[in-house]
Amino acid sequence: MNRGRPPGMGFFIQLTDAIAARQSLLVTGLDPNPEMLQSWAARRGLAGRSFLSQARHWIKAVIEATAPHVCAYKPSLGFYQALGPVGLELLLEVRDLVPRELPLIIDAKHGDLNSSSALAQYLFKELGADAVTLSPLAGQDIAAPFLLYPGKAVVMTCHSSNQAARVIQHFPSEQDPLYVRIVRETQLWATPEQLLLEVGTSDPQVLARVRAEAPERFLILRSLWGEEERLDAMLQAGFTAAGDGLLLPLPQNLLVEDDIAERAAALRRQISDSREAWLAQQQLEGSCALWQAPPDRDPMDQLILDLFDIGCLLFGEYVQASGAVFNYYVDLRQIISDPNLFHRVLQAYAGAMAELAFDRIAGIPYGSLPTATGLSLLLHKPLIYPRKEVKAHGARRLIEGDFEEGDLVVVVDDILITGGSVLEGIAKLESSGLAVQDVVVFIDHGGDHDRHARERLAAAGYRCHAVLDIGRITAVLHRAGRLSDAQAATLLPGGTLG
Repeated sequence: MNRGRPPGMGFFIQLTDAIAARQSLLVTGLDPNPEMLQSWAARRGLAGRSFLSQARHWIKAVIEATAPHVCAYKPSLGFYQALGPVGLELLLEVRDLVPRELPLIIDAKHGDLNSSSALAQYLFKELGADAVTLSPLAGQDIAAPFLLYPGKAVVMTCHSSNQAARVIQHFPSEQDPLYVRIVRETQLWATPEQLLLEVGTSDPQVLARVRAEAPERFLILRSLWGEEERLDAMLQAGFTAAGDGLLLPLPQNLLVEDDIAERAAALRRQISDSREAWLAQQQLEGSCALWQAPPDRDPMDQLILDLFDIGCLLFGEYVQASGAVFNYYVDLRQIISDPNLFHRVLQAYAGAMAELAFDRIAGIPYGSLPTATGLSLLLHKPLIYPRKEVKAHGARRLIEGDFEEGDLVVVVDDILITGGSVLEGIAKLESSGLAVQDVVVFIDHGGDHDRHARERLAAAGYRCHAVLDIGRITAVLHRAGRLSDAQAATLLPGGTLG
């Protein structure tokens, strides 16, 4: 039985679609707590039945009552494990009862490296869950086995509301506490679509600090209902600049009431009204969060700034592969160590490729192979590449990867200087029976070399598409104060600032 999501739908798309469809930021926990269910079962004439029977009735009732009003479900694995084998059978029933369009997040707080691969296999393949909560203290290795499953997500716990944990979480000081360092570190492990953060707190200051460190991430709140009067403050502290990116649990005590649906609907309306009021106030004040780009700035501008800040653009005299000497050097290899930034670069490439027709993606060795691999995974297109040199042993292939004669290939490279390496790669592809129409590069050099390269490609019958050009990059960096007038003048055509 296929217990997973609809074919082709990843967790992030599923979640955002559910938020939009339900107009809700609420998540339902499905934790069959014996103490909590006792009075509920008695009111329904189930007191004499086994706890398993009571839990089954309660889970079904809660899902039916809350499904129109929430965007996800989040059962805690420990409650089901405590019931033994029948508990895991009950968890399978939960998967079948939760509507397919709503994500199922398993709250496991898993932190054991030895059993990670087995748990990932069980949760994602056998149970059909869409995301899992993890403990980050084992480092990036704890997330890796779960991130191997395309379309799934992990939720990293960065803060607990448990008072006894404060001495650890806020160590060594409030200026640089451990929980903030966890937020910073875990964001390097995966993209915003793959990695969310869980924040247990009823303190708006803690939540605001997490949001400031993670402006793009979805945050899942826990334990906020201890101070219900703080709801508006918590919403304001946790919203992204767009007024979303925040998931809130339904209060546990609500889930044993007789009017669950009505209470859930009322809470959804309350949160929606608070969100609309907050957005209206933001618009009235003309305020803009620090992480939000100004309305008139193209989203690519922030990508340019971030690429500069990690050292992808260097100044000095650099000899290019073509032998030309430039006063700058573009080194895109840095991005492969920053998953978030790498993902944004891939999305930018994908935008340039959106209208192109192709069956396969070919990367030019060696610099663009990581990018071509990422695009293959992102766009679900097979990857091939022409070898830089043919081995004298083994299969002696000229082209690595599976293909058929006549397949249409888009060629991907990082920066176009003379076009020599691209044309060499295309010649190998075409000699193997493949067809090439388009070449996509990340940066258009924009000088005499590049014009010559474009002319060479056009004369050979190939179209060249660039995500960015040096002129655009220079203008953005100069405007943001990253480049001095003198540095910018050396990059702009004609050596002058416009």
